[in-house]
Amino acid sequence: MKARGRFITVEGTEGVGKSTNIRAIVRLLEARGKEVVATREPGGTPLAEELRTMLLVARDEPVAAMTEVLLMFAARAQHLSQVVRPALAVGKWVVCDRFTDATFAYQGGGRGFDTSVIEALANIVHGDLEPDLTIYLDVPVEVGLARIDARDRDRFESERREFFERIRQTYLDRCNRYARFRYIDASGPLSDVQARIATAVQQFAETSS
Repeated sequence: MKARGRFITVEGTEGVGKSTNIRAIVRLLEARGKEVVATREPGGTPLAEELRTMLLVARDEPVAAMTEVLLMFAARAQHLSQVVRPALAVGKWVVCDRFTDATFAYQGGGRGFDTSVIEALANIVHGDLEPDLTIYLDVPVEVGLARIDARDRDRFESERREFFERIRQTYLDRCNRYARFRYIDASGPLSDVQARIATAVQQFAETSS
């Protein structure tokens, strides 16, 4: 029977370069002989992607914070059931663009939603599963927003700067609180950022073999 795979999440605010760096992490792990599943939240399955669209699209109707949180966890439950847990069970390594830390940061920090409710939902949806490693990519908010300035912004990206400052602070607090986090300064040249990520991932992989 194969050993359980490892669950790596990549977190950060807007414009930190998650997509580019996730591809680099996947290549690094595959070079070490790992079978890797790259996925994202919200999303990762057809149903969860539909929920993602519902969450991200700009709309005239205000979205209640509770509605937003419940949709996030509905998408997460489906994603875990159909993608993450099955992959881990057969020894694959899962690299996921955001997970529940993002809910604490965006809905808890950004929206000011009751974190005890988020904690309760996390326990219900995945109480027995947490990331083995979380790569946190950090840039100052003004840098991240400048990086996405040229693209069409979704409902979250259209928020005020203060929203993202609260998100960043929540991420930094969690980074200091949980040992699974690896802080990566993502404000410099991409080559430097990826070198720091590679060091963190390789150290983790060496201790997880």
